Amino acid sequence: MNQPARLKPLFYPGRLCVTPAAHTALHSHGIPVISVVMQHVCGNWGDIPDDDRRQNDLSVTTGLRLLSSYRLPDATRIWVITEWDRSTTTILLPDEY
Repeated sequence: MNQPARLKPLFYPGRLCVTPAAHTALHSHGIPVISVVMQHVCGNWGDIPDDDRRQNDLSVTTGLRLLSSYRLPDATRIWVITEWDRSTTTILLPDEY
């Protein structure tokens, strides 16, 4: 999660949902949920392939689903998914998808 920060939000995340497992993982590392959300809405997509990064950049303007992936210090992955209509953003572990 150590990426240069863009400070301007690119989209509205809608309703925020966090699974209990994702909340526990973040809390165990002292990472506030809001910091993950801010990375996501500012276009810092985390640890995803370049093709997915380009797709997210395009999806911001075309209204498609957005996916970010962040690696915690213990190598646990956290996904952040915003639905195409921007109604909901969910923070979860990949195996909860």
